[in-house]
Amino acid sequence: MFRKFVYLMALARERHFGRAAAACHISQPTLSNAIRQLEQELEVTIVERGQKFQGFTPEGHKVLEYARRILAERDGMRQELGALTTGLTGRLRLGAIPTALPAVPHLLAPFRAEHPQTTVSILSLSSREIQRELDEFDLDAGVTYLDNEPLSHVRMVPLYSERYFLLTRRDGPFQGRAHVTWAEAAGLDLCQLTPDMQNRRIADAAFQMAGHPATPVIETNSMTSLFTHVRLNLCSSIVASQLLTIMPPDPDLSILPLRSPELAYTVGLVYADRDPPAPMAQALAVTARRHATADAIAAHTRAVLEVMGIG
Repeated sequence: MFRKFVYLMALARERHFGRAAAACHISQPTLSNAIRQLEQELEVTIVERGQKFQGFTPEGHKVLEYARRILAERDGMRQELGALTTGLTGRLRLGAIPTALPAVPHLLAPFRAEHPQTTVSILSLSSREIQRELDEFDLDAGVTYLDNEPLSHVRMVPLYSERYFLLTRRDGPFQGRAHVTWAEAAGLDLCQLTPDMQNRRIADAAFQMAGHPATPVIETNSMTSLFTHVRLNLCSSIVASQLLTIMPPDPDLSILPLRSPELAYTVGLVYADRDPPAPMAQALAVTARRHATADAIAAHTRAVLEVMGIG
């Protein structure tokens, strides 16, 4: 049954019989026959068939839900049994919002030190993608906002408080200023993250609260692209505090705290609220608490901002 569920999950992912078979390193007839056998065993039609894959039946979607859960429980059992003899092994699948990626090494360093036989896969995802992939057992854990848009069915470990800054040219209209307001920033040509990113939605809400909605002239889902546009004097941008910790010094740029309103949102580790919890996620959470990862991130961020002259 496990094998058939693996084939079914491959078909759900690839949405094509041939590609799903290739992903499983089997022939297409072998995959098709296995899914037909599963349909016979469960006495339901799982796949809408035609000349090509057309999707899943309502019953098929329900089978997929159970298949994800069963395979996740199987993997968790294997990891826990292995941990009893050789230590935790396997791959940690971690999703992180783009603005939190600089903080992820602080989380993973003690985890890898305690569990050297593990490997890690890190994906840059939106907060909504992290929620969905946790629900669908495609992630072990995520690093995302905890207190802005609601999360469901997760356990949380707070990691840091995200603050917001205007990144702009030093010789621009705010030359010599120690801070700016959101209303003042709204009058600039802005490069912002795309609306599917919660960081962008936070900025949009702040401009609304300040009574000055802002429409960016450039939108991107790449932090590298955002910084490059600012450096080339094409625009200014709203950036989160963690991104400043990896930004190389640039004497032509100014970093100004944003006020009125002065916002801060908590970013943290999240993992599915299940019993028993996924072994990888549980181990990551235990490590984060034991090694006071939140304190380490705060100390590092504070030191970097002090070097930049930002309180």
